[in-house]
Amino acid sequence: MKNIRIILLLFLFAVESIYSQRINLDKHHLIPNNVYMEINNLKGKNIVRVIKDSTVKQADEPTFVRVKNTNFKNGIIEIEVLSRLLPTASPTDRGFIGLAFRINDTNSRFESIYIRPANGRAEDQVRRNHSIQYFSFPDYKYERLRKENPEKYESYADMGLNEWIKMKIEVEGSQARLFLNKDKHPSLIVNDLKQGADGSGAVGLFVDVGTDGYFRNLKITSSN
Repeated sequence: MKNIRIILLLFLFAVESIYSQRINLDKHHLIPNNVYMEINNLKGKNIVRVIKDSTVKQADEPTFVRVKNTNFKNGIIEIEVLSRLLPTASPTDRGFIGLAFRINDTNSRFESIYIRPANGRAEDQVRRNHSIQYFSFPDYKYERLRKENPEKYESYADMGLNEWIKMKIEVEGSQARLFLNKDKHPSLIVNDLKQGADGSGAVGLFVDVGTDGYFRNLKITSSN
């Protein structure tokens, strides 16, 4: 009987340690930061459109929609994204879209993984190899990471513009793993998140220059 009670307590502890929620993507839960945001409803589901503020000229900046009341440290973030190029996009824009996480209170520090859908089926293999990107704001943007550790924080995956892509990011301590669509194996593994293993904070819907980005079906599972 005693063993049964111990097993039951361990089970209840495990359940309480994992908290999963689907976020209602409406104006009450979202705060645009250096972006334009628009919320549309399609077949009863909200879709968030996000475009980077054109006055923010640098890449890998805090250009995201912050999700209110999220304090994420470890767990899983799932989202579906669709990326198009704006009419004003330059030839080097790639439809940058993804997630920011562990965002601090002032939006001045965060981790991010985003994709470049325009690279996924390019004829240039180097561009293909740059289909996925990790960066950490403010000190480790893609240019520094690519220069100091070529290929370590980027990867290839099949993807394209104007199609829904599911992103799932698993975070545990200083490691993050990105899964795309229904893949069983990660497309990118980061073993040294630059903010450290103990970072925590909000989740954000990230876009960069030239992107007309769409987000739906956000789910956050915390295992702090």
